[in-house]
Parts: sequence; structure tokens; C-alpha cells
Amino acid sequence: MTDQPIPLFLNPVAGRGRAGKRASSIRDILQASGLEATIVESTGVGDLENRVLEHSRRQSGTFIIAGGDGSVYEAINGVLRSGRDSPFGLVPTGTGNDFAKACGISLDWEAAARLLAGRIAEGVATRSVDAGKMNDRYFANGAGIGFDAKVNRIARKYRWPIGDLVYLMAVLEGLWDGVLTPTVKMTFNGQEYNGRITLANVSNGAWVGGMFYIAPDAENDDGHLDLVFAEPVTRRRVLALLPGLIKGTHVGEPDIQCHTINDFELIADAPVPSHLDGEPQPMQTSFQISLKKNALSVL
Repeated sequence: MTDQPIPLFLNPVAGRGRAGKRASSIRDILQASGLEATIVESTGVGDLENRVLEHSRRQSGTFIIAGGDGSVYEAINGVLRSGRDSPFGLVPTGTGNDFAKACGISLDWEAAARLLAGRIAEGVATRSVDAGKMNDRYFANGAGIGFDAKVNRIARKYRWPIGDLVYLMAVLEGLWDGVLTPTVKMTFNGQEYNGRITLANVSNGAWVGGMFYIAPDAENDDGHLDLVFAEPVTRRRVLALLPGLIKGTHVGEPDIQCHTINDFELIADAPVPSHLDGEPQPMQTSFQISLKKNALSVL
């Protein structure tokens, strides 16, 4: 039994409302292992981040997130802004759950809660996980610039209970009004790329959008990031690449480039969309991305 209740942070509308509906059940599972938990619900965008920031600054103790990649995004920004090492566990209740996949966490929320409760009760050591930083914001799983960010914005408006398929539907809608191919200057590994691209994805984990295996070699504890970018392609070529992006067999295609990096810069000739862990960022032209090695302690 811990001395103080463990905060269980969640966005009640995460995963189309699944996080809020399952909160009391997750708390019961924790209590069955002798762990007291206090449910802390966010009230809006940014509130979960601020609550985790306050927790980390005040006691820097273990906490739990019940949610998807958006909740993880807010939580890790709270932790890393605090400058403290606050270990956390995750019970995945989101739509894509890309970070959970990257960490080998069961996507069965009940199984994940039971395993997490056991690890905390037994005092199992945390594992160190890398993070990334784009401009002034941190990410746990990945940063996307260009077409995949456009697709992500489309997917967020859907409220259909079809899981990962919302991202596939968003790709098809995104193709309808054209493929973004901004002109950019990218710098990485002492190399420079000048020209148009369809997308640039900097991955800490292998998956994006729940179903796209965009960076098959990415591991979030290997001390580097994985850059995947697509040269300008047509609608028809995007459709042809989709099966490979789902299976991870797109690597090696002539219009796809993959690189292992620690730092990355992209300058676009006009503002382009971007996302961090699926969370839309302001339209901008300048992106500086860096690795934060062993930045997070995950239960």
C-alpha cells in the first residue's frame, strides 16, 4: 500500500468517452491490489497537463493515466515541464493508443490495469523511455508534418465508433481535396534536402494513427528518432502506398526515405499543418526537433 493515494489522471471524453466510463472500474482494479487511487478528471484542453505539472512539482510521485495518445501528450508535457522525474503508468482507453503499443502495454484496458497494479504493488522498477521535442513542445510517440497532419485534423472531427478506421476514412477524405506537397528545406545528419514533400514524420514509436506502421524500426528506448518522409506523390500513389503503410512494407519504396536521427530541422516556404502525438499544432513554417534521451520513467 502506498502512503498517499495515486492520482489517476484522465480526460473523461478520451476515446469517445471510454476513459470516463471506465475510471471507477480501473480504480477498483487498483484497490484489489491494495492501491488507493484518486480520480482526477480534466475539464478542458490543457487542464490535464497543468494538473500533472502541479503533481510533479509538488511531490514527483507515481501517477497513472487512463486515456489515449492525447492524454499521454498532455501528461508528458506536464512531467517534462516540471523538471522532475515522475514515474507513470498507462491504462490505454483511447482510439489509436500508439504510445501503449510502443511500450508493449496491453490494449485490453482491464488486463493493462491489472498488470500495472501488480507492478506498482510489487515495486517493479520503471523503464526509461526517450521523448522528443518540437520547438517548445514535447512528444512521446511522434511528430508529423504535412499530409499526415492534415489527415489527423480530419480524423478528430469524426465521432463514429469505428476505432482505428477513423484514420483510414480521414486519409480518403484528405485525398479528395488534394495532397499537400509543400516546398521545404530539411537538415539532418549533416545532410540537406531541398524540394517538395508529401509528409515528414519523426517517430519515437513505430505506429501512428493506430493502424499505420510508419516507422517499423523505431523503438522508444533506443536513443534516437526515426525520420520517414515521402517525396511529392499523387492521389493514386498515396492509395497504392496505403497497404504498405499499414503493414510497414513501404520502407524501401523509391519515393519514401528513412533515416535514423537525433536532430532535425524543417523550414517550409509557407505555413503547414503539424501534429504531436496526434494533437494539432499551430500552422507554422519552422520546425526544430530534438531527442530527449531517457526522459520518461514508465511503469
